[in-house]
Amino acid sequence: MHQAVIAATGLFTPEQSISNEELVIAFNRFVELHNERNAQAIAAGEMEPLAPSSPEFIEKASGIKARFVMDKAGILDPEVMTPRIPERPNEEISVLAEMAVKAAKQAIEAWGKDVSQIDAVLCAASNMQRAYPAMAIEVQQALGIEGFAFDMNVACSSATFGIKTAADFVASGSARAVLMVNPEICSGHLNFRDRDSHFIFGDVATAVIVERAEDAAPGQGWEILGTRLKTVFSNNIRNNFGFLNRAAPEGIGARDKLFVQEGRKVFREVVPMVSEMIVDHAGEIGVDPHGLKRMWLHQANINMNEMIGKRVLGRDPQPGENVIILDDYANTSSAGSIIAFHLHHDGFDAGDTGLICSFGAGYSAGTVFVRKR
Repeated sequence: MHQAVIAATGLFTPEQSISNEELVIAFNRFVELHNERNAQAIAAGEMEPLAPSSPEFIEKASGIKARFVMDKAGILDPEVMTPRIPERPNEEISVLAEMAVKAAKQAIEAWGKDVSQIDAVLCAASNMQRAYPAMAIEVQQALGIEGFAFDMNVACSSATFGIKTAADFVASGSARAVLMVNPEICSGHLNFRDRDSHFIFGDVATAVIVERAEDAAPGQGWEILGTRLKTVFSNNIRNNFGFLNRAAPEGIGARDKLFVQEGRKVFREVVPMVSEMIVDHAGEIGVDPHGLKRMWLHQANINMNEMIGKRVLGRDPQPGENVIILDDYANTSSAGSIIAFHLHHDGFDAGDTGLICSFGAGYSAGTVFVRKR
């Protein structure tokens, strides 16, 4: 068995960003138009008027201040309120694969080795652009990597599930190194007309290279001390869009064909589940959770992250211990914990420990404890 290490990471951030203020202006204009067009039904009590949003409401509810997106104009058009991303011919790389390739190239450059040493590519993300061919194979082809590739989807937990899978391939000798990518256009499945969730998601792509410890440069990377995965079925976060929708045309365009959640239930059920999982896993592998130098949690909601951080560390986290990047990036599903790790892994000495953790729809959760080499 080989020891697996996280050798390098990469990040692709879209050029366009939407502030809370910009998003609210568009949403409130939509609300005005909707209420005007349905004034008679609202006056007759046949329909409830829509309520406006505010930047203060968004930040208090989530901690989000802005989000990066692939298409700003469509989202901010009150008559459209969805990104406009044209289809590409089959001869061109797909948009999600292109994002993944950009993040992967940054990781490969930081890694400092040739792609010929990568034996597998995993695309772990919450939404796949098509049923097939796999985006991972498209990324593999674009980068000139041999071996094998496949897609995997565990919603917001996809990245930690991907790291676990990559580490297992490396540990067993199935691969010398594995590239794991997380392209996310979360704005594509977000209902920008829903006051309770129109602000949640952003777009981004991340990449992680996992390789054998004996092949890594001395002092480079992070030893993977342990990984654990958990799933518990729940309907509280759901998206029912899929290829069978055409077989039930009565449901096409329904609210559940986009992201829907019962946010309060998710908070009550996921926070204790994840906190207990982290502490239990730490004890199993001999890591003191109170001694973690840094936590890179899934970036869904600042209130969830703060409570999980407090329960795991046994105290209020000090600045920098519980990394928050969702103020700029919002919730980027599988990529959130990897963005946090990529941007804020400095200041570690050899032997210092940290935790990459994701959680979300399923329910699903994954923990990856790492130690600086």
